[in-house]
Amino acid sequence: MEILSLAIMDFLKGTSFAHFDWRSVVMLFVACVFLYLAIKKGFEPLLLVPIAFGMLLTNIPMGNIMLEPTYTVGPDGLPVLQEVGGLLYYIYQGDHLGIFPPLIFLGIGAMTDFGPLIANPKSLLLGAAAQFGVFLTFWGALLLNEFVPGVNFTFGQAASIGIIGGADGPTAIYLSTKMAPELLGPIAVAAYSYMAMVPLIIPPVAKLLTTKKERQVVMTQLKPVKKLTKILFPIVNTLIVSFIVPAATPLIGMLMLGNLFKECGVVERLSETAQNALINIVTIFLGVSVGATASGTAFINAQTMSIFALGIFAFAAATAGGVLVAKLMNLFLKEKINPLIGAAGVSAVPMAARVVQKMGQEANPRNFLLMHAMGPNVAGVIGTAVAAGVMLTLGGVFAGLGIGFGPGI
Repeated sequence: MEILSLAIMDFLKGTSFAHFDWRSVVMLFVACVFLYLAIKKGFEPLLLVPIAFGMLLTNIPMGNIMLEPTYTVGPDGLPVLQEVGGLLYYIYQGDHLGIFPPLIFLGIGAMTDFGPLIANPKSLLLGAAAQFGVFLTFWGALLLNEFVPGVNFTFGQAASIGIIGGADGPTAIYLSTKMAPELLGPIAVAAYSYMAMVPLIIPPVAKLLTTKKERQVVMTQLKPVKKLTKILFPIVNTLIVSFIVPAATPLIGMLMLGNLFKECGVVERLSETAQNALINIVTIFLGVSVGATASGTAFINAQTMSIFALGIFAFAAATAGGVLVAKLMNLFLKEKINPLIGAAGVSAVPMAARVVQKMGQEANPRNFLLMHAMGPNVAGVIGTAVAAGVMLTLGGVFAGLGIGFGPGI
């Protein structure tokens, strides 16, 4: 009987129940909330379901899903693999090495129609205006160093947090791998979480800054764009942006390559693969591995909570920037634009545009803002990639000059 009792005790010690930490319980609850929002409410389920499940997996004690491989030194002085490591640790290397974000951009480019942007070039201003949230949050993160105990963001960390305002998960991951790899987990989770919550974040900000009369403005139908123009756009855009901001080339290049696949009409198989199989596979890997970084011990601290607070501020500020610039443009335009489309300047494609369409219809049933909102929406994708390139360039410049923010660049 005593042997049986010892065996049962040893078995229980080997289960996860014997090693639970209250922080893991909190993160398991958060994961379940994310699953509820994705499945029941339909908030970006393609993102939230894999992210939430990754959070579940990583917060199971002794699951070792993100365990790093360990090595010992052999008799000949060469490293010998002792522990293989967890499954998601290896998948996570696609995030850590900056491989997955450009591949996601390739798929996004293949699914994106830049026609609304080309037909209404003023949309570029609205996409650029949304980057206001990125740079405002960047400075806000640096200011937190002075006011919040336990928070000491460097230039690179502040830049990576600021890019959350662009509502572009792949860009946030890409910039973090270059400038703040130690914060990649919380930044990626914050970026994708807020992307999924676009229907909750945009409406209150947009309604606060617009009147009912402004939301009722009906815009005229966009002119069709010639096929040749659509083919030239990704080529010319790649050259212009890459020459001005070379650091943005991997993201812009893949985005525009995907779009060229779509528009040129001679590589249907490549376009279809980028739009479906490739982006779906990468989304699964990226989502689950990003969620797996959200362990309770790593997430529940002052620095991570500051990142989430700054992330929601960045998103709101980006939305506000787009709306306010749209209102400013109306002071000079004969043919007024509906300022709601400025709220779509964040690069959550196409959800931000759909939210704007819904808000426009609520204000005026004759309003069809979807295609008009797609212009700033896709401009926001380009704008956020450029903003990331600017941050990378400035980081290199300041480092070269020996100028630091916080403990280092």
